[in-house]
Amino acid sequence: MIFKGYQPRTNIVWDEKSDLFTDSHSILVRWRKHFFQLFNVSDVRQIEKHTAEPLVSELSGAFEVETTTEKLR
Repeated sequence: MIFKGYQPRTNIVWDEKSDLFTDSHSILVRWRKHFFQLFNVSDVRQIEKHTAEPLVSELSGAFEVETTTEKLR
């Protein structure tokens, strides 16, 4: 086994203009912008959840938990 010792890790991200970013804040901003463009989303807070099934409130008792797990089998 070969041990290489401590090797510091450098995070580098490129933007659209091929400029490099190395500070964590700029990297986070760049990733956020990238994923907004990727998913074509203007703002994450505007996304709504659409489900095929209605949302179920929390189970109130052990009986409900037991009957629900029996249905899954």
